[in-house]
Amino acid sequence: MANSISPTVKANDGDASGNNLTTIASVPSKHGALSTVISLQLRAGEEKDDSAVPEVIIKEDNQTQPSIRPHNTSDEETHVIISTGSGTGKAGIFYEKAVKPILETLWPEGHTNFLTHRTESATTIQELTNDIFFPTASAGISLRIVLLTGDGGVIDLVNGLLAQPVSPTYRAPTVVLLPLGTANALYHSINVENARQDTWGLKALCLNPSDEAHRRPLPIFTASFSPGARLLTNEARDEEVLPQDPKSGRPILHGTVVASWAMHASLVADSDTAEYRKFGIDRFKMAAKEALYPADGSPPHPYRASVSVLHGSDWQPLPEEEHMYVLATMVSNLEKPFCISPKTKPLDGSLWLVHFGPTSGDEAMRVMGLAYAGGKHVEDPMVRYEEVDGLRIEFHEDEGKWRRVCIDGKIVRVEEGGWVEIRKEERRVLDVIVE
Repeated sequence: MANSISPTVKANDGDASGNNLTTIASVPSKHGALSTVISLQLRAGEEKDDSAVPEVIIKEDNQTQPSIRPHNTSDEETHVIISTGSGTGKAGIFYEKAVKPILETLWPEGHTNFLTHRTESATTIQELTNDIFFPTASAGISLRIVLLTGDGGVIDLVNGLLAQPVSPTYRAPTVVLLPLGTANALYHSINVENARQDTWGLKALCLNPSDEAHRRPLPIFTASFSPGARLLTNEARDEEVLPQDPKSGRPILHGTVVASWAMHASLVADSDTAEYRKFGIDRFKMAAKEALYPADGSPPHPYRASVSVLHGSDWQPLPEEEHMYVLATMVSNLEKPFCISPKTKPLDGSLWLVHFGPTSGDEAMRVMGLAYAGGKHVEDPMVRYEEVDGLRIEFHEDEGKWRRVCIDGKIVRVEEGGWVEIRKEERRVLDVIVE
């Protein structure tokens, strides 16, 4: 295992072709040189393409001092999860070309004990959590999980770990986030200050998970629903019963990123198809244009509900009964360039509301376009932006398509006359390794 010496990220001048080369770690060499250097290379012309997987270069060097010391064994039980369906399907390639060579360099012998799992269905991570991760954490055993997924992999872990009563010996597993999803909101929000020198989570892979300086609790929230709410799956062709809170008996989902209704939830739901996913991050913009400019020329749908926000122990109703954008978030960025909550700091545990009422498609596009300018939409007079402790929505819609709620990318359809309530959680369930 790497010791407490932190690897430094060093940007080199690049090679003759103009490629960018970034050193993320160096270990003592076994072949006579001073060190073995692990670097990332992003090919010239691809800096703006967030889906372009960087190349890992591992070579001997006589000029660079070692920044970490590899161990033959690891104190943590380590699992690597490769989500074959996340994003544009590059997780497998990224593991073979980047993650595996780094693990072999950092743990020359110990990496053979690491367990690798490739997702076979939408429930693979839930099954692994139930069968392996939860029992291991409950027994107080140190557990490291390397996630080559999007935000969905994290929410599956969180919900699985909270699905059963936690024992007194429970030890929160640590996760290393490698951004192989579509938006990767959690990863980009944690690393917002390192956005210009993105190491795809591989620097965090080189850090010591037992070092408290790099281990941070993951803030979470709980969404409680009225009894008839159902989780939509298989591109909304199927529905499932939600887990129940053991105390209240209410259907619940836990999240770490975002809880939303109205336009945001609709575009996430409408774009979550195999056809849309081929377009990567652009699928959200494509769905937004369809929602904001209906084919029949009518204005965008005015979403109807009573919305209240929680401050301390007091619920305060919003005056509006019609809405276009209702979103509560614990992260700053929903995409790398899309800053939804500029006042949110990485993993600070705050919950922020972003809200505005019905408007034209052009106005909605203008306002949300400001989020790509460092979050300037929150300065617009039509936007309500405030820190809250909770959010409650009581629906007044007849059609089910207008009662869809997004919890970290998962879509829940609430029954007619139903409601959803979001509150911050205090439990420490999962830790994240941060650079």
